Amino acid sequence: MAQQRSPSGKDIDRNKLDKVVADARRSAKDRLAGYREQSMRLHPWICGRCGREFTRVNLHELTVHHIDHNHDNNPPDGSNWENLCLYCHDHEHQKNIDKVRGFTGFADKPAEKTTFSPFADLKSLLDKS
Repeated sequence: MAQQRSPSGKDIDRNKLDKVVADARRSAKDRLAGYREQSMRLHPWICGRCGREFTRVNLHELTVHHIDHNHDNNPPDGSNWENLCLYCHDHEHQKNIDKVRGFTGFADKPAEKTTFSPFADLKSLLDKS
């Protein structure tokens, strides 16, 4: 059997090629065992908070959030994971940081009543035109 050549005209090293293929297969198997890949197979590619949908093109912007914030808690059924976009994921972690620090937000303050109504004079503005 004649030695095969690459498009550049060099001989193809079969042993090196076999090693590259074996390494790629091993890496793929390791990736499939990771919780991100498991979550992407179990859950829809939609942010669990804002509802943004993802495709293979922008899937790198979809993250896996650990609901209980424990990255060692990875049940195979995915019950501790939710897929969140980068922005919602950051927001979730900021809420947890605030909670740990004792910040409760503005929920304990009564909301101020606003008097501004952006469409209050809309009818008269439309009548003018």
